Amino acid sequence: MKEILLILMLQLVYVPIFTLRTIFVVKGMSVIAAQLAVLEGLVYVFGLSIVLSGNPSTIAMVVYAVGFGIGILLGAYVERKLAIGYTSLIVNLEKKNEELISFLRNEGFGVTVFEGEGKDSKRYQLELLTKRSREDELILLIEEYEPKAFIISYEPRRFKGGFLVKAMKRTRRK
Repeated sequence: MKEILLILMLQLVYVPIFTLRTIFVVKGMSVIAAQLAVLEGLVYVFGLSIVLSGNPSTIAMVVYAVGFGIGILLGAYVERKLAIGYTSLIVNLEKKNEELISFLRNEGFGVTVFEGEGKDSKRYQLELLTKRSREDELILLIEEYEPKAFIISYEPRRFKGGFLVKAMKRTRRK
């Protein structure tokens, strides 16, 4: 029974590390990814050796697989909590909401406003870049002012210049 619990615990450590390592590679944070890879490799080999040592039992293999699935859920949860990186939002509005725009700017969000042509009338588009840790907060603020807003969120791979980069540089200097 101890062996089965150990297998489960190792999977609950291994898979979140695997998940985070993958995310760090995608985000271009290769040094952290390499450090996690060493830890991941050790845990993986240790866990697999327990499962395959001697006379492998079906229960041990099932627990290994179930632990992997639970580990994926745990890794995804940890990644959401860390919210590494940035997110870009495009917000489409029926009318220009100066109150919303001013409020977002006062809250520290860089807002670029575009006027466009929709099917039946003018439309206004707000473009915002923020840390992923503030994405939910930002969406709630927008929905509070504009419940009918059409919002698209995506993760930019690279960016250069602009309001957010200047604000980050000021923060680093202090």
